[in-house]
Amino acid sequence: MSDTHGTVHWSELMTPDVPKALAYYGEVCGWTFDMMPMPEGDYRIGMQGETPMAGIMGMESMPKDMPPHWLTYLAVDDVDKAVAHTKNAGGQVFRDSVDVQGVGRFAIVSDPTGAAVGLITPSDAPME
Repeated sequence: MSDTHGTVHWSELMTPDVPKALAYYGEVCGWTFDMMPMPEGDYRIGMQGETPMAGIMGMESMPKDMPPHWLTYLAVDDVDKAVAHTKNAGGQVFRDSVDVQGVGRFAIVSDPTGAAVGLITPSDAPME
């Protein structure tokens, strides 16, 4: 296993009001924000100086009854193997494995207790 396997890799906020969230986290955490265009919409990266801290994204592509939420991504050595294990262990797959250039391969699942979590095999390439 790699040194990062099982560690918290990333957190992101899904919110229906991105400008309000940016103002809040900018004030409370002192973050500035970089933008990363994504197919689902603009993805904002909260920055503490030069260090990326978390992502913030709108909920336009989410079900209307889904509340705003933070999602944690755990690093795993093989996201596809982790998704298969999740299914076998009684968890659910909300978003099957997909590649994001410069970020890695990720999936969104629930563990066998129903708690949602992101799983990611990080890319070695820097985020663009």
